[in-house]
Amino acid sequence: MEVGNTPLVQLERLPGSASAEVFVKWEGANPTGSMKDRMALSMIEAAEGRGELRAGYSVVEYTGGSTGSSLAMVCAAKGYRAHFVSSDAFAEEKLQTMRAFGAEVEVIPSIDRQVTPGLIQAIVERARALAAEPDTFWTDQFNNVDNRNGYHALGEEIRTILGDTVSVFVQGVGTAGSFSGTAEVLKRHNPKTLCVAVEPAKSRALSGVPPYGGHRLEGMGPGFKPKIYREDLADEIAAATDEEAYGMARELARTEGLFAGISSGANVCVALHLARRLGRGHRVVTILCDSGLKYLHDHLYGPA
Repeated sequence: MEVGNTPLVQLERLPGSASAEVFVKWEGANPTGSMKDRMALSMIEAAEGRGELRAGYSVVEYTGGSTGSSLAMVCAAKGYRAHFVSSDAFAEEKLQTMRAFGAEVEVIPSIDRQVTPGLIQAIVERARALAAEPDTFWTDQFNNVDNRNGYHALGEEIRTILGDTVSVFVQGVGTAGSFSGTAEVLKRHNPKTLCVAVEPAKSRALSGVPPYGGHRLEGMGPGFKPKIYREDLADEIAAATDEEAYGMARELARTEGLFAGISSGANVCVALHLARRLGRGHRVVTILCDSGLKYLHDHLYGPA
């Protein structure tokens, strides 16, 4: 199965003339339109290699929908059953995609479609119960180092084009796989690369600033520090509001012709701020995590 080798695109209009260069890795070019294809394939193939996942098994996970969509695709290709726990706090397109690949999807109701620590805990506990059933493998994405390892190739792809000239790497933290795995590669080759973790302004668990409230930045801010988060690689932690992330995602589409989701908007907000701070002669790289096609009927591009 082929994932990765996605385009690295330089923003042409949004950065100012006095700003650093800003590049975005457009992960919407992956098979399901999401960077999560990388970690899904990594987790499944590593489990197969260890003998933890075999023919006839079911794969279970708790998911906001992108991980589930990617896992559902991999499971369909490899012949595994899939059973995922999600919520109506996440885009309906993601739930539909999981079902399209043949996965069984349980939906836990949210309050006002907000991602809260309580909602995440309810989803996790249901997945934990499913994982206790026979012939079942739980990918356990927040605690699985194979999630993080799946993003090493992303870091190498950035280096293939830009070498070791990246001044700043910016990425939102959900499971922390993409931030940590990419930062591991970039820091190893250039310790001077500044790695900036992004979290929702309403849920600053990485910064240790309570309360960890509800927000609408899908794929970010679970309300705790994930086990696979490489806190030692986070030189700075930045926050983005719901309004900033939504507005920037729309602006990316209209101004740069790049169609991406909510967390991508948050990433670019922070990347542009840092580009202005650094000025010319530097390079800032961030990730467009998924395609805007996942949000056409959602509150990002659809009805308010």
